[in-house]
Amino acid sequence: MRRLRKVKIVATLGPASNTYEMIRALHEAGADVFRLNMSHGTHEDITKIHRAIRQVEKDLDSPIAILADLQGPKLRVGEFANGSEELEWGQTFRFDLEEAAGDSQRVCLPHPEIFAALGVGAHLLVNDGKIRMRVEECGPDFANCVVEAGGTISNRKGVNVPDVELPLAALSAKDRDDLEFAAALGVDWLALSFVQRPEDVQEARKLCDGRAAILSKIEKPTAVKRFDDILAVSDGIMVARGDLGVELPVQSVPPIQKRLIRKCRSAGKPVIVATQMLESMIESPMPTRAEVSDVATAIYEGTDAIMLSAESAAGQYPVEAVTTMNNVAISVEKDPTYTEIIEASRNIKRTTVADGIVAAAREIAETADVKAICCFTSSGTTAALVARERPRVPIIALTSLRGTARRLSLTWGTHCVMTGELERFKQAVVNAARAARAQGYAGAEDHIIVTAGVPFNMSGTTNILRVAPCDERLIYSTDPE
Repeated sequence: MRRLRKVKIVATLGPASNTYEMIRALHEAGADVFRLNMSHGTHEDITKIHRAIRQVEKDLDSPIAILADLQGPKLRVGEFANGSEELEWGQTFRFDLEEAAGDSQRVCLPHPEIFAALGVGAHLLVNDGKIRMRVEECGPDFANCVVEAGGTISNRKGVNVPDVELPLAALSAKDRDDLEFAAALGVDWLALSFVQRPEDVQEARKLCDGRAAILSKIEKPTAVKRFDDILAVSDGIMVARGDLGVELPVQSVPPIQKRLIRKCRSAGKPVIVATQMLESMIESPMPTRAEVSDVATAIYEGTDAIMLSAESAAGQYPVEAVTTMNNVAISVEKDPTYTEIIEASRNIKRTTVADGIVAAAREIAETADVKAICCFTSSGTTAALVARERPRVPIIALTSLRGTARRLSLTWGTHCVMTGELERFKQAVVNAARAARAQGYAGAEDHIIVTAGVPFNMSGTTNILRVAPCDERLIYSTDPE
């Protein structure tokens, strides 16, 4: 399934898109990765969707990545005697641990860990930040607040605490159960919600035990502050702008997005930009111009992937939403300004032989008439390093491991091709030439770049680069081996 763009598309599956037919249509329209939201659906439901994705993958002979998104710890108020209450600016309101139904003056907040972390002046945000309160007085079992932004507060509404690092584990009991289920099922990526510290990622990695790659969702101010440490222990990042925009001033989200993308690019780790990218397409077959501009901005910044949430999971036009993203990406990447921005924002510290090999591959591709960079990879590291360079030509990632091909479906610019195990570099050159021609990237008169690590099937050994012709007879007749 050859794409005409380099940025990847992540589509969330749900009631509007959980059948084989719809999943196939979404993949053919441009979806490279499918997200399973573990907040919704039973394990039985998710198993059926997983099976349908793998059937589409088999039928189309196209590696597909599956991302399981864990719910994370959800903080919610209790219930009200009247179901809801109206809070007005300037009034006082109390949160406590009393189980009695709430009223216009108080409600239960069944999270003692919140009270343990609060201090005077801290803020509590309710219902996606629509209601804002400032703590005036607090103790181990209560918080008296003044309302700074009023509105309707009702049963089980979510609570955000932006000013403090909460002593909460990133994995709830449900998350641990879901993690084990998803890892055993065979997903390729696990997304951790409400990450606050690198220890959250390390805990999940230990439980996962190498069965899936770990992606950290950045949606809290504390995660932004400790981003470098979190990035260092993560395999990928999601800039989850929903909760991030609730807990931080909305005007701060765009520069944070830009900064995090650049750091991920420099580290060679995939980054997804998510939330409300084509929100209006939940109910409309056409996006707004502002939404198209938002998608384009993320692509211009060099993100690895852009994501659809409710648009594809519960919207009326899931295929149209994916098609729109695909068309915007193709248009942006054809713009000469895109190449200028990507190359001007390249900031890579190169310290290893592998770094030098992939940098040389990009430079040769930019100065010679080379049609593609073909990299052989077992763990995916070589392909990720090539993608970090953001070359102008396509990247063909060849691997004998289906799991590696699937995970690379999230990485910018990579077109994954399954190949047999190799013993000699000559085999690698021949297989690369065949793949480039079969996939339509090069003709018999063209040249490609081949990178690999010898000995084969060992992670982190990228040490060979060759410019090779795609004429197999010429390969055999000129190869010194």
